[in-house]
Amino acid sequence: MAGKRKSPGRGKATKSKEAPDGNELLVMELREIHSAEHQLSRVVPKLAKSAQSEKLRNLLEERLSQGEQLIGDVEMALEELDASPRGAKNPAAEGLIKDVREHVQELDAGPALDAKLIASLQKTEHYCIAAWGTAKALARAVGQKGAVKAMERAVKEGSRLDERLTTLAEREVNPAVIAQASERMAPRGERRA
Repeated sequence: MAGKRKSPGRGKATKSKEAPDGNELLVMELREIHSAEHQLSRVVPKLAKSAQSEKLRNLLEERLSQGEQLIGDVEMALEELDASPRGAKNPAAEGLIKDVREHVQELDAGPALDAKLIASLQKTEHYCIAAWGTAKALARAVGQKGAVKAMERAVKEGSRLDERLTTLAEREVNPAVIAQASERMAPRGERRA
C-alpha cells in the first residue's frame, strides 16, 4: 500500500508523514517567529510599566520597536513564499511569557522584580536568537535573501540587547538586590536612614 508502512514490532499499518521541503520548513519557522513576536508585543509594554529601572524600561521599549520591525520583515518574507503569517500560537513563547507574568504578579516593584524581568527577557531573547538563526540558515539554503538579511539583523540586535541586559544586571540591578537584602537583614540601629 502506498503511503502506509508497518510500524516495527506493532503489526499495525500507519500513515507515513511527508517530509517538508526547505521552503515549507522556512514557512513553519517564520510563522513561529511571527507568533512569538506578536505575543511579546502584547506583554512587553506591561513589563516596561512594571520595571523600576529607567534603563530597563528603555531596553524593553527598544525590544518592542525591534519586534515591530521584525513582524513586518517576517510578513514580507512569508508573502514572498506565498504563505500567510497565520499559524498556531507559538507554545515556547507562550510558556516564557506566562513565566514572566507570574513573576510580575508575585514580586513588588523594585530591584528584585527588575532582576527577574531581566532574567525572563534574556531567556526569551535566547529562544528568539535560536529561532532567528534557524530561519536564517533555512532562508540561505532556499535562496530567500530578504529573509536572510532580516534574520541576520534580528540576531545582531538580539545579541546586543542580551549583552546590554547582562551589563545592566551586573552593574546596577543585582547590586541593588543585594543592598536591599542587606538593608532588611541589618539590625535596626545599623540601618541607613
